[in-house]
Parts: sequence; structure tokens; C-alpha cells
Amino acid sequence: MIAWTIYITFAGAVLLLLLPCAFARWVALLTTTAGLALDLIALVRMPIADLAHFTTIVQVPWVPALGMQYHLAIDGVSLTMVLVTAISAVSTVLFSWDVEHRQNEFFFWLLLVVAGCYGVFLSADLFLFFAFYELVIVPKYFLIAVFGSTNKEYGAMKLTLYSFFGGMLVFIGILAAYVTAGSLDLNQLSQFQFSPQLQSWAFPVLFLGFAVLAGIWPLHTWAPTGHVAAPTAGSMLLAGIVMKLGAYAGLRVAMNLFPQGFQMWNKCIVLLAVVGIVYAAAVALRQRDLKFVIGYSSVSHMGFVLLGLAAATTLSVSGAVLQMFSHGVIAALLFAVAGRMIYARTHTRELDVLAGLNLSRALPFAAFTFVVASAASMGIPGFSGFAAEITILIGAWKTYPLAVWITGAGMVLVAAFTLRALKQSFFGETDSGVHLQKGRVALDSDWNEQQTITAAEKCGACLLMFTTVAIGLYPKLLLDRIMPAVEAMRFLK
Repeated sequence: MIAWTIYITFAGAVLLLLLPCAFARWVALLTTTAGLALDLIALVRMPIADLAHFTTIVQVPWVPALGMQYHLAIDGVSLTMVLVTAISAVSTVLFSWDVEHRQNEFFFWLLLVVAGCYGVFLSADLFLFFAFYELVIVPKYFLIAVFGSTNKEYGAMKLTLYSFFGGMLVFIGILAAYVTAGSLDLNQLSQFQFSPQLQSWAFPVLFLGFAVLAGIWPLHTWAPTGHVAAPTAGSMLLAGIVMKLGAYAGLRVAMNLFPQGFQMWNKCIVLLAVVGIVYAAAVALRQRDLKFVIGYSSVSHMGFVLLGLAAATTLSVSGAVLQMFSHGVIAALLFAVAGRMIYARTHTRELDVLAGLNLSRALPFAAFTFVVASAASMGIPGFSGFAAEITILIGAWKTYPLAVWITGAGMVLVAAFTLRALKQSFFGETDSGVHLQKGRVALDSDWNEQQTITAAEKCGACLLMFTTVAIGLYPKLLLDRIMPAVEAMRFLK
């Protein structure tokens, strides 16, 4: 059934091109909700034992002459990633409910990004995997270049060029694996013994190509720029799902196919991960634009994922997968508040300006949501961010204790910039020259009438908040499915 998440989402995208724009938001909502329902059914009904291995769900010939197959499979790791994709997709549609400009086109590109991400997480054929991976780039570009703001053409082109640069490296690595092993099947390739000489150069090429999309330092600069330029839905998808494609692909393909190459280079990955955590957090502390703060925060949190993968223990890698899920939810919530609840009503994201509006009084629901999102982002116990980060740090302690100590300093910086953004956005000193009514925002004379937080926005926010709290209180729900799948991977053996 879970393969239908891809088909339904693509069908919804095609349907948007045929129906009047009055139906666009409803088609997008029904499509993403259907995907979420299928994922929840799979989560509940699939036995945990069946998720311990990358189990085939669909396999039919595609291009037999080249050995290509339409091959989909699932295990605990991919199920977790498909689930966070569905949750983010539904909330993204809800936060885009009031989009009026070219509605059909907007939701068409949005659903294409979601469908491509589903395809990446479920693909078990290397070429099919690469096709879905590259498919995501085109709708990302149009979402930002057409519907974005703040240097949108520059942000869209920078993101696309970085993505294609990473894709070029990925293609070289895939070609090397295919020519050597004569197969594109990920399960077969994970059993093939590649020579140490090949692995020594193929692994860094393949992993770096994927890591560009995961925001690895110093190839991370596309991320904050892209987040700021994107519309709210684009930022939510970019941080919530798309950045996870790179980390998931690095784990599923690069690390699992070339385990010896991984052992040769994992110390370099640890170094880059730790630098990324601390550097991005330090830069976020100096930003004046709220979206830039959250953009650099995403880079810092993705550093935890890379640290967990590089530490290569069952616990650290499982924590990295849980962090991908957790950050997907938290980042989507943060960008929703910054882009939709604040910017759409005040027309500013400058922290110094927001500090004079005392938005906690004008937009109390937005303030509450941002407090929850900030607590989850800082890793406060009871939220998914804490469960993920503590799992990574405990898992990494045995192999890289120094990295864990340095990462602790990075976590202090994360708390510092998050609290600063929270205070200035919602709890700053009120400027006596600005008149505020509860549920309204008045920033200038020609912007007198503002709507309150809508029901759609409240539903989207509640979905994300419920998810981060639920997984924070009961991470066992996902870890029981992730850990057996991680233990079965070759690079741990």
C-alpha cells in the first residue's frame, strides 16, 4: 500500500493542471492527507520484524537491457522518512491555504517535490533512486523563483546550481558502482565486495555529492539563502524534507555500498559535522532576519545528523535518523511561524523591528507555537529534538568523545540564538508609537486591517506540535523500527 503514496501524489499533481483553481487547495489537501493515512496504516500494521531489512514491495522490469527495474522497498529507516514527508506535506498545504497567486501551479510544484521525496525514500534501484533525487530539483527551483521573495531568482539559482553540482558527483559514484558490480539493485550492491582502491575515491565522491543537499559545511551556503528566498511552503519543504534526502542517501547508498571507504573517511565527516554545528550556530547568533536565523539553525541541526552517521554505532545512526524526523517537523514549524504567521501580517522579519511590536499580545497563538518550536529546537526534554540529540551524543561518545564535548558548546549557542530570536520576535519592548489590538497587527498606516491566525494555520501548527511532543515523550515508537534496520546495514559490521 505504501507505494501508492507516490502514485496518489503524482496523480494529484496532474489533476491540478486539469481542474479550475477553486479546487486546487482541496486537491492538494486530499492528496497529502491520503499519503499520510497510508503511512500511518503502514506504521501500525507492518510487523517490526519485517522492517529490519530493506524489503521489496514492488519490482517490475523497466529497462531490461541496462538492468534497470522499477523496484521499491521499505525498512524502518525509509518508513520513518516517508512518515515525516507526509506530515510535513499536509502541514505545508494548510499553511498555504490562503495562496491566491497561480494556485494550480503553486500546488502542482509543491506536490511534485513531495512525490519525488517519496520516490527517493522508497527506491531500491540505483537509477530509479537517482531519477527521483534529480526530479526534486526542478519543482524546487520554480517554487522559489516564481513564488518566493527576497532575491528569489538568486536564491533559486544558487540552490539549483549547488544541487546539480552534488548530482554530478552522485552520478559519477553511481556509474562507478554500476560498471564495477554490473547491477543497480541496492540490495545486491550492498552485498557486493568493491575493491578498497575503488572505495577510497568512490565513497568521498558519492557521499559529498549527497552531503551538499544535507547542508554540510562549507557547502552549506545555499541553504540559508534558499530558505529566505522561498515562500513559506518552500522553506518548510526545503528544511523539513529536501535536506533530509542528502543525509538519507548518504546512509542508504554511500555508507552501505562502500563501507571500507567510509571507514577511511569517517573522521573527516566528523570534523566537518562538528565545525558545521558550531559555525552555523555562531552565525545564527549574529543574524537580524528571523528566517536567516532559522536557516542557519537548520544547517547546525543537520550537523548532528552527519555526526551521528559518521560515529557509526547503532545508537548514533539510529539517533541520526530520528533527528532527521525530528528536525523535519521542528524546522517546518519554525518556518511556518516566521513566514506565514509573522511575515504575512507584519511585512517584516527584522528582529529589531519585531521587538517593538510585542507580538505575543497581538498574535498569542503564534507566540505559543513559536515557544513550543523553540523549546523543541533547543532540545528541551519532552520534545523530539531532545530524544534525537541525546541518542546521537550517547552513541557517538564511545568513538568520538572530543567531538561530543565540542558539540556541547554548539548546543549552548543553539540555545542562545533561539532564545534571542524568541524574545525579540514576540516578547520585545512595546513601541508606544504602534497601536496593537489582540489578534491584529498594525505596522504602518496603509496596513490597518489584518486577519487573525486562520483555522488552517492552527490545524497545521497543531499537527506539527503534536508530532514533536508525541515522539519526544515516546521515541520508542520510531526507534523500535529504526534500530533493527540500522543493525542490518553493512557498514556497522
